[in-house]
Amino acid sequence: MIEFSYLSKGLNAMARAHHMSSMAGHLGASFVAAYFLGEQQPGLDPAVVRGLEDDLGRVGKGESVFGKKMSRNAVLSDPELFAEFPEQKPDESLVDGIAESLAAGLTKPRQSGHNVIFASLAIRGLKEHPELATPAVVDGIIKLMKLFKSATPGSGYYGKAKGRIHGNKITIPEGDDTPQYEDVEGMAISVLDELNAMQPEVNRSGYGGMVHIVNHAAAIAELAKYGYSELIPQAVRSHREHLRLWRNLPDVAAENGPLQVGRHTPDEPGYWTSGNIPYDRALLTHRVKTMYGFHEMAAAVEEETREKAAYDKMRYLM
Repeated sequence: MIEFSYLSKGLNAMARAHHMSSMAGHLGASFVAAYFLGEQQPGLDPAVVRGLEDDLGRVGKGESVFGKKMSRNAVLSDPELFAEFPEQKPDESLVDGIAESLAAGLTKPRQSGHNVIFASLAIRGLKEHPELATPAVVDGIIKLMKLFKSATPGSGYYGKAKGRIHGNKITIPEGDDTPQYEDVEGMAISVLDELNAMQPEVNRSGYGGMVHIVNHAAAIAELAKYGYSELIPQAVRSHREHLRLWRNLPDVAAENGPLQVGRHTPDEPGYWTSGNIPYDRALLTHRVKTMYGFHEMAAAVEEETREKAAYDKMRYLM
């Protein structure tokens, strides 16, 4: 069980993130995802819950790479992002403004899909708990969305000779073999298949990796669920562009080594009790979002065997 306070604190932090940077949205989004993970999987082992709460405690204290560490000129500290706003009368009708602001940047993938990821978590939180939809919270999240309007797709690593290049400067070869999909189910199937095809010997780096391809897909599935079907066709096209950028990255295993593979997936107690919990690659905020996002995405597909095999590849990502 994840306490309700994580949801309200997470929404508060997302509403203040624009005072730091678009990426500061990670802090609050991890809290929101944790609350809904508790609803999604009420039978989580207590050791897993304790581990997640430890992650979130570290985020709240300022250990995330996406808070003030990234935005050193920010006037707010990480803990201040989570504080309560002055009391206001909630207005659920304001929530549509988040989707409207998101729509303005949907023509391309933005920062590895973070615009959609943050928006969908906020929309779910505010739609399911409209008492939290105060003008201050909604307005702050809309301001966060506006930071993504013209952002690049993120960047990828193209080897030592070329270094990191932003996706808007990359031309993907015509006729590449990325699967075609035009709806949420096709998108989810393609992502599950991409996870199942992963091998430790192949190491690509960029565009948020498969963590963000999963979470981007989950966010689109949630937009459909919460009444924004008009956004789905463009959102799915942008997701496929995200996947194309990832699939066309070079394999840099010869330079950076193979992927590290853990013994456990993060829904297993052994992951948290092994004494070897990884905190690199921004996992403090991404771990819980991906645990939650994977199952939200996979719910669009009725194929348990495919889903279970793909979830095992979390050992490659976490």
